[in-house]
Amino acid sequence: MLNLNSVRMERAGKSLAKLKLSDAISTEELAVAAWAAAVGKRIASHATAKTLVRGSLIVEAEDAIWQRQLFHLRLPILAKLADVLGGGIIRDIEFRMATPRRPPQPAQRLNELKPSTDEADQIQDSGMRLLYKQARKKASA
Repeated sequence: MLNLNSVRMERAGKSLAKLKLSDAISTEELAVAAWAAAVGKRIASHATAKTLVRGSLIVEAEDAIWQRQLFHLRLPILAKLADVLGGGIIRDIEFRMATPRRPPQPAQRLNELKPSTDEADQIQDSGMRLLYKQARKKASA
């Protein structure tokens, strides 16, 4: 059964590709936007088209398993992209692993910072503590 939305997306993609809107929408933007329409929501949630380089669409997969599976599906995906965009825009697909992103860290206020855990601070005698720090500094230099 044909999905009506996918048919509409294909028609819209073909129409945009034929209009040659070089000033408004670049071929790179068209290729990246066509990715989700060509592969569907499920695959698009695990792999994201990033850029178009010399006719090769660069796609970042979330892990090595998705990268390998998508590589095996490369030819049917290329055919689907050609249906959506028209031929000649995307000639190949390169699948890369996405770089892991570190989630945002909460800000800490200066007064909330933990005190340093220097082992020398555990020495009760201030003279011995000073000697210990100086000896440690010499040894590390």
